[in-house]
Amino acid sequence: MTRAAIYVRISRDREGGGLGVTRQEQDCRELADRHGLTVAQVYSDNDLSAYSGKPRPAYRRMLDDIAAARVDAVLAWHTDRLHRSPTELEEYISACEPRGVPTFTVKAGPLDLSTPSGRMVARQLGAVARYEVEHQVERQQRAKQQAAADGRWGGGRRPYGYEADGVTLRPDEARVVARATDAILAGGSLRAQAAELNGRGLVTSTGRPWTATELRKVLLRPRNAGLREHRGEIVGPAAWQPLVDEDRWRALVSVLTHPGRRTQWSSARRWLLSGLALCGVCGTPVRATLMSTTARSVPSYTCKVSRCIGRNAAEVDAYVSAVVVERLSRPDVTDLLAADSRPESSTLQRDAATLRERLDGLASAYADGAIDVRQLREGSERLRARLAEVEDRMASLGQGDALAGLLGVPDPQAAWDGLDLHRRRAVIDTLMTVTIHRSRKGRPPGWRPGSSYFNPSTVDIAWKG
Repeated sequence: MTRAAIYVRISRDREGGGLGVTRQEQDCRELADRHGLTVAQVYSDNDLSAYSGKPRPAYRRMLDDIAAARVDAVLAWHTDRLHRSPTELEEYISACEPRGVPTFTVKAGPLDLSTPSGRMVARQLGAVARYEVEHQVERQQRAKQQAAADGRWGGGRRPYGYEADGVTLRPDEARVVARATDAILAGGSLRAQAAELNGRGLVTSTGRPWTATELRKVLLRPRNAGLREHRGEIVGPAAWQPLVDEDRWRALVSVLTHPGRRTQWSSARRWLLSGLALCGVCGTPVRATLMSTTARSVPSYTCKVSRCIGRNAAEVDAYVSAVVVERLSRPDVTDLLAADSRPESSTLQRDAATLRERLDGLASAYADGAIDVRQLREGSERLRARLAEVEDRMASLGQGDALAGLLGVPDPQAAWDGLDLHRRRAVIDTLMTVTIHRSRKGRPPGWRPGSSYFNPSTVDIAWKG
C-alpha cells in the first residue's frame, strides 16, 4: 500500500484560480484513485500564502512526516500550492529525494524528484511560479500607486467608518471616529475610549473588540481627514468624504504622536493631581503615594524631591473638584472659552509643511554633494528643533477643547462626574494651577466633631488666562 499525502492551500489573494481547499482535495483524491494511491493524510493551510514567508503549520508537518517515512507520495493541485520560492523548493527536494517520494499534481503532472530531470522540471516550474507572483505584485503596486495619485481607494480591508467600497460613509461608524477624535483632543485617553466602545457593544471593522492600540491606528489614518496616503506619505486629497476636518485631524496627530505623551498606565495617574499640582515648599510636581499614619496607610500627595508635604489625596481631589464644579456653575462660565484658534492652526500646519520640505531639501543637497555631512547635521538639528516647537504648539491647540461639553450645561456636577480621569485632569490643567502647602498642626478653624482636619486654605488655586 502506497501511503499518499494530499497538500491543499489557498491564499488570501485567491491565487488558486478560485478553487478552495475542498475542491483541491476532491481533485487530488480523484488523482490518487487513478494512480492507485491510498490517501493517508490531508494537510491543509487555508488562507495562507506560500509567497509571504509566513509559517505554514500543515506544510511543516508534512515535511516532518516525509522525513519520518510516514508518507510515500505527495499529491497537490499544482506545484505552486507546495512552494513558490527557490528556498522552499530545495528544502522540499531534500526531504523527498533520499526516500524517492514522488509528487503527483492535478495540473502539472507527476514529478520524480529522485532523478536529475525530475528536479530540473520542478525547478523550472518553481521559477515560473515565482515570476508570476512577482509580476502580480508589481501590477498591484502600480495599480495602488495610480489609485493614490488619483485620490482613489487602493483596496484592502474595509476601513472603519466606510462601506466595503472604501468610499461610502457608514454614518454610525463615522460618528464614532468623530466623537473619539473630540474626546482625545479634550484630554481623554485611548484606553478609556476603547473601553467605552466595548461597553456599548461596538466592534472594529473586522468584528473584534476595541483596544487602545487599534483605536489609535484608526484615529491616525489620513483618510479620516479626506487625504490619500501611499507608502506612509500623504499624496493629496482623496475621493471620499472626510470623517473629521483636516485641522482637527492634524491636531489629533500632534497629540497622539507627541514624544511626551504617556503610553503606559501607572499608579501615578490614578489620582487627579499627580504630576499637575505643585509642592508649596519646593515648587516641584507632586505624586500620589502611600504614607503611613498611626492607624493605616493613606494615599497622599507628596513632592518627588524631599517629601516636603504629605496631604490626603482623596481630600485634596474632592476639594479641587468642588472648586471646578463651582466655577462651571457661574453665569460667566462662557468667559472660559478661548479665542478661535483655527487661523493659527492653519498657519502652524503651513509652517510644519515648509519645515519638512526644507528637511527633504537638505537631504537632496547632501545626496547631490552640495553640502557636507557637518552642514547636513547642523541644518537638520536646527530645522528639527523648530519643527518640534511647531508640533508642540499644534498639540496644545488641539488640547484646548478640554472644556467641550462642560460650558452652559444644566447640571455641571453631573457633567463632571461623567468624565473619566484623563479628561478631568485635562480640564484642571486648562483652568488652573494647583499648589499644595503644608497643613498646620491641630484642628482647622471651624472644625466640628466628626469632620476632617482638612483645611482648604492650604490648597492654593491660581486661575489661568
